[in-house]
Amino acid sequence: MTVTKDQVLAALSKIDDPVSGKDIVAADIARAITIDGDTVRFVLEVEASRGVAMEPVRLEAVEAVQAIKGVGKVSALVTAHSEKAPPDLGTGAAKPAPQGPQSIPGIRHIVAVASGKGGVGKSTVSTNLAVAMAGMGLKVGLLDADIYGPSQPRMMGISARPKAVGDRGMAPVERHGVKLMSMGLMMREDEAVVWRGPMLMGALQQMLNQVAWGALDVLIIDLPPGTGDVQLTLSQKTKVTGAVVVSTPQDIALLDARKALDMFRKTGVPVLGIIENMSTHICSECGHEEHIFGHGGAGFEAKKLQVPLLGEVPLDIKIRLAGDEGEPIVVAEPDSPQAKAFKDIASNLLKVKALAL
Repeated sequence: MTVTKDQVLAALSKIDDPVSGKDIVAADIARAITIDGDTVRFVLEVEASRGVAMEPVRLEAVEAVQAIKGVGKVSALVTAHSEKAPPDLGTGAAKPAPQGPQSIPGIRHIVAVASGKGGVGKSTVSTNLAVAMAGMGLKVGLLDADIYGPSQPRMMGISARPKAVGDRGMAPVERHGVKLMSMGLMMREDEAVVWRGPMLMGALQQMLNQVAWGALDVLIIDLPPGTGDVQLTLSQKTKVTGAVVVSTPQDIALLDARKALDMFRKTGVPVLGIIENMSTHICSECGHEEHIFGHGGAGFEAKKLQVPLLGEVPLDIKIRLAGDEGEPIVVAEPDSPQAKAFKDIASNLLKVKALAL
């Protein structure tokens, strides 16, 4: 049976746009419909700032089209049209957009956790740091800003989708005493985010400013690796208390960590400290300690830059297994040496003068 464009439009017209109140066809959001055999492709085009909120709508749209008889595969992307500022008519009615980094109401401190390269355990550190702080009685949020590769839902053991609050807002999902927001909560685990820069930056702003975080002592932001759009947008648009840089002791990792440190220096974000992850490995059979990636490199770098070495985390399979199972080691084995390493880092971070908690 041949699938027609009219059938696709009919299916999409059953999906509502939460902002306009119209369906996504009538609101002129569903566009670029193409049919190739049994494969249907289309895009949902909205303002960049609505990218995150449109993910549930996109999933509904895919399911609606998938239900059409004869459809085999459905591909749908959320994309952004340009958002040009309205012309200044000299009436004095338009208010200028706020200039410079802005605070987020209700959030006392924002701490960005960064790395110069991937694979150094930045997300594992972010998760356990957030849970450790929550265990100390603080009100903590965790924002997974690694939009292309979100891992926090798996590490926190969360599969529930965020609920809508008001016309454009969302409520974070809470577990282990931490409020979480992540793109991974709005997509299938094996599905890629295919966005250009404007959508990426719009998503970050929406997850920061249109999420009902409530009153928080600390919001931990798990940044993507490197020094790209997300890091630059965060430092330009949001008042960040400071950044923590995670590195392994390996020379190549430290080389990239220096780039991350330099980025924060150039953007005016204070560096609160450095964490050496995978610092040492102790054999579970014989107790022999070995430094697989070297040892002490992060400490040397911290001393050189005159910033605190917040702590060293061992390379241990228990930390990896706990993260894979959605029970961070701080929760899974709170009295273990591995959990103590993260708790000590949290305690050391809270002693940094800039936090003043």
